[in-house]
Amino acid sequence: MKLNKPLSTDEILQIIGSKAKVIGNKDLKITGINEIHGVEEGDITFVDHPKYYEKVLKSKASFIIIDIEPEDNTHGKTLFITEDPFSDYVKLVKYHRQFIPQDSFIHPEAQIGKGTIVQPGVFIGRNVKIGENCIIHSNVSIYDFTTIGNNTIIHANSVIGGDAFYFKRRPTHKWDKLETCGSTYIGNDVEVGALCTIDKGVSAETYIGDGTKMDNHIQIGHDTRIGKNVLIGAHCAIAGVVTIEDNCLIWAKVSINKDLVVARNTTILATSGIDKSTLPNQVLFGAPAIDYRKKWREMAALRMLPDILDDLIELKSKMK
Repeated sequence: MKLNKPLSTDEILQIIGSKAKVIGNKDLKITGINEIHGVEEGDITFVDHPKYYEKVLKSKASFIIIDIEPEDNTHGKTLFITEDPFSDYVKLVKYHRQFIPQDSFIHPEAQIGKGTIVQPGVFIGRNVKIGENCIIHSNVSIYDFTTIGNNTIIHANSVIGGDAFYFKRRPTHKWDKLETCGSTYIGNDVEVGALCTIDKGVSAETYIGDGTKMDNHIQIGHDTRIGKNVLIGAHCAIAGVVTIEDNCLIWAKVSINKDLVVARNTTILATSGIDKSTLPNQVLFGAPAIDYRKKWREMAALRMLPDILDDLIELKSKMK
């Protein structure tokens, strides 16, 4: 998320209300708030786990809220050293992206293009832009900070731009929510089926490319980027920070794990589970998914096992 107005380090300290120790250049201005996978120069992010210290320190982020003082600070970052970076980051997000209740179905400042049809019962939030010649069917909810292109159809009861499913577990088994400040983009000539959910980005953008078609009951996680002309069957569950490249075919009830890349022209057969990134032009099946021909051979071999066991038992009885 880019800030409307750059912030100084002193202003950040006032917002988080923390006795943070600041190391590095205190004169630089903060221009954005982002989680690690979306950071750019000028952004502030956070880290609170040793597994990710090096990754964040080597990232493009200019400012980092962190819970240790690194021995090596040659990465040129400005650090805010605090006891609870997660909570301090959430304070920043909530300060800049406050929830504002709405008392009408369609926000008065929403931009709706010429020829677009909005059926009864549709909710359209703040900072929403909808292009021309779209059809938004009844009971669709379009959350704040959503952009929809031209000639796009969204079927009944779908939710566009809901919060990311992102929580931190505390030692008390309490789950703290990472507040969402990203956005959602749906391109031109897209069709979203009934009862689909597309989460907005945590701090960046969830993106659905031109010409993509989605069946009913599909979940798209935060910060996922889907390319052009992708076909997605019913009941698919696609986790956060997934990249699906152009011209992929994903059939019904496929599950795709987080942080993966589904390469262009990949076909994933129904009920498969994807646990690692794919290569272009593959046809995959199974859970975990592998080349469909190999998987079918495995299944054929398994079906033969009972007969093989019966033959072995019969042979053993004859040898007695």
